[in-house]
Amino acid sequence: MIKIEFSLAIALFLILTVCLVLISWMFFDKKKQLGPFSSEKAFFWQCSICTYVYVDSKHNTISQCPRCGSYNKKEEAA
Repeated sequence: MIKIEFSLAIALFLILTVCLVLISWMFFDKKKQLGPFSSEKAFFWQCSICTYVYVDSKHNTISQCPRCGSYNKKEEAA
């Protein structure tokens, strides 16, 4: 059997735990990073009722204004 002092065992346990936490943090942080904000004009909407400008990247043709609740239709670019 390997004999080890109690203080050395605690130190090794803490070092390994901290290393495991840092490695998992770096791994999940790398996965979580998003690309740069895309300010495409397709995402900007202007309400036809209250003229509020908002961002909605989920909808392509019809969107609901977060301020007044009215529905807005995307106008075709000429």
